[in-house]
Amino acid sequence: MSVTEASAAPAAIATLPPTEPAEQRWTPRLWGVLAVLCTVLFLDGLDVSMVGVALPSIGADLGMSTTSLQWIVNGYVLGYGGLLLLGGRTADLLGRRRIFLIALAVFAVASLVGGLVDDGTLLIVTRFVKGLAAAFTAPTAMSILTTTFHQGPARNRALSIFTVFGASGYSSGLILGGLLTSLGWRWTFLIPVPLALAALVFGAMLIPRDRPAADGGHDLIGAATLTSGMLLAVYTVVSAPDRGWLDPVTLGLAAAAVALLITFVVTENRIAHPLIRLGILRVGSIVRANLSVIALFGSYLSFQFMMTLYLQDVRDWSPLRVALALLPAGLLVAFTSPFVGGLINRYGTQPLINSAMASLTLGYGWFLLTAGTAPHYLVAVLPTMLLLGGGFAFGFSSIMAQATEGIDDSEQGLAAGLVQTSGQVGAALVLAVVTALITVSGPGGAADFGQYHPGINLVAGVAVAGLLLNLVPVLNRKRDQDRTRRITTHA
Repeated sequence: MSVTEASAAPAAIATLPPTEPAEQRWTPRLWGVLAVLCTVLFLDGLDVSMVGVALPSIGADLGMSTTSLQWIVNGYVLGYGGLLLLGGRTADLLGRRRIFLIALAVFAVASLVGGLVDDGTLLIVTRFVKGLAAAFTAPTAMSILTTTFHQGPARNRALSIFTVFGASGYSSGLILGGLLTSLGWRWTFLIPVPLALAALVFGAMLIPRDRPAADGGHDLIGAATLTSGMLLAVYTVVSAPDRGWLDPVTLGLAAAAVALLITFVVTENRIAHPLIRLGILRVGSIVRANLSVIALFGSYLSFQFMMTLYLQDVRDWSPLRVALALLPAGLLVAFTSPFVGGLINRYGTQPLINSAMASLTLGYGWFLLTAGTAPHYLVAVLPTMLLLGGGFAFGFSSIMAQATEGIDDSEQGLAAGLVQTSGQVGAALVLAVVTALITVSGPGGAADFGQYHPGINLVAGVAVAGLLLNLVPVLNRKRDQDRTRRITTHA
């Protein structure tokens, strides 16, 4: 965020703080706190990708239909996306350390129960509970990081390391999911338990205590309308492809979600101590960061979803072979992200976000040019995954830094929850539309690559929109500079 934008923001958003010391000393305890936070992000990525690979085995063992199986994924998405914003703000109000540890304990228990149940419905319930827990651990971990590490080089470095563990968790989950499923799908649920317990123990030892906020904790109407509105909105998005986008039930649920969220907005604008101060959305750089993460997550995850289906259903590749095929993008993120913090220090967040969006756009453009009727892995898929991995590596840390830059410590959880909600709900929305497109455009069982063309066109369009969104400020700045130069010349 620029100084100009900061000065125009409401009073509760601090302008850029006084210059921090050139280097924040990273003590062993500071490294330990970062390790705990990284472990939790690693677990989030690990859990999502491992369970996705295990779905066919789960269905065969528990006698679950394809429709029921999708709710093992969607149940997690529902709880996670529906409560992320509330989770981040709750941590600000009630204390980050307390909320983080409680949610992490719930995550560990839900993982253990999920690995032991013999009923499909109970398994879906445990996934929903894990999603709820992650909705509190993820933004709280981010806000602990941004309040523990000073804004500037220290925070950028920490965010870069944080990103590495998220990418490593997802990539590792793809491989581990394929290996563990051969031993039994239950291991994909049980493996995260000891990691979560270790993070819980060390988190209790290392994360510094903080005090709950004095104001803002009694907005019960805001909490109720936000929670119910977000849950209903995410449920509508993830269930619409099955039910139909124009089905009366889908339209009714969407209308109810919109009504609840409008009620929430009205409440927050009128109450003395709102749960969430909506003025944070008046800062241009924060709005761009939230829209950028939708373009990043929505296009990246949807493309990977289509490639997984294509390679398995059309090319008859095994889950492990598919995981290895998609792994280069995750490896690129893991190996590149540690250097992104230094680039942010040198060039700022916006140029890196622009580069990330350009890399995504080039990736999808290359795929559309080279895919033909049967994309060759080395010619079309691999170069695309590398370009997408580069875009994610440069984009994720930069977007997270921009989304929390200049925000007062008392609202770091809100800012973290907001950008993560944008990413998760935006990704769910784009994926739902992609799913509808590739279902409508082809037969029930994918017979050839042509079925995926509409979905790929959509994700390419989302990436282009993200690029244009971030180029507008650059073009406006250049226009203003040219105008100033002309005025100065004539004077």
